[in-house]
Amino acid sequence: MAEEEYDYESLGENTTMTQNAFAGALAGIAEHCAMYPVDSIKTRMQVIQTASATSPTTLALNQPMVRTASRNLWRGVNSVVMGAGPAHALHFATYEFCKEYYGANRQGHHPLASAAAGATATFAHDTLMNPFDVIKQRMQLKDSTFRSVRECARMVFAKEGFSAFYISLPTTLAMSVPFQSLQFATYEYFRKVLNPNGGYDPTTHVIAGGLAGAIASSMTTPLDVVKTLLQTRGQSQDARIRGATGFMDGFTIIKERYGLRGFFRGFKPRVLTHMPSAAISWSVYEYFKWLMRPTSHQGNLLPL
Repeated sequence: MAEEEYDYESLGENTTMTQNAFAGALAGIAEHCAMYPVDSIKTRMQVIQTASATSPTTLALNQPMVRTASRNLWRGVNSVVMGAGPAHALHFATYEFCKEYYGANRQGHHPLASAAAGATATFAHDTLMNPFDVIKQRMQLKDSTFRSVRECARMVFAKEGFSAFYISLPTTLAMSVPFQSLQFATYEYFRKVLNPNGGYDPTTHVIAGGLAGAIASSMTTPLDVVKTLLQTRGQSQDARIRGATGFMDGFTIIKERYGLRGFFRGFKPRVLTHMPSAAISWSVYEYFKWLMRPTSHQGNLLPL
């Protein structure tokens, strides 16, 4: 009878930390790479131009950008690959540990426990990933002249110092903690609703992941706009933006220049990025967890 009650939902406590980390690393790389061009467009839409620029809310959609060679939209992807692997490995390994520790694996719905596990994992992930994200966004800019991740990192460090890689971390955490808490809690909720038996089901992971990504990204876009301003400030021609020292400076600049609408710059491409990328990430992660499942329970899992 105990064998029959075993289901896929309890895999987090049966797979090792190394297996969870490996599955998370592959999920992170797949997630970021698949939607990278759309993320580049989102970054360009969010970047604030000089005060003399016209139509600031649509600058990133003008003809020169549309005609930009597709390869430019992939510029900086190496930084994501280098950072996303270890950062997501740490993220998912921490999440699985905390999900069990906080009691999210118990029977029924436990959104607060799932959210708390996601928030804890986010602190570890963002601390490791933030420098790579800064480099990525600098290289994503339309007028970026950096030819490699190494060159970008060296120039940013030489011109702005080590703090440039972490000036946006408080804002990143202020965005990522609610984002990941919402995403993990929403994902776990829809996963259990769509698949109460708890068996491995790719369709469930795709739908639950997509819904979680869409909801979380929609609600945290304003903080993402501030984060982008801080991470790209060194490339700006605007002296005030270059001198921004943190969240409140970034918030004030956006509010004064564009009002409340300014906090939703890049909203559509952000949602269009996170909805499929979350579906991809969770699907890849759950697949590799299923692949590395304990063989003694193989017969109790749904077939691939």
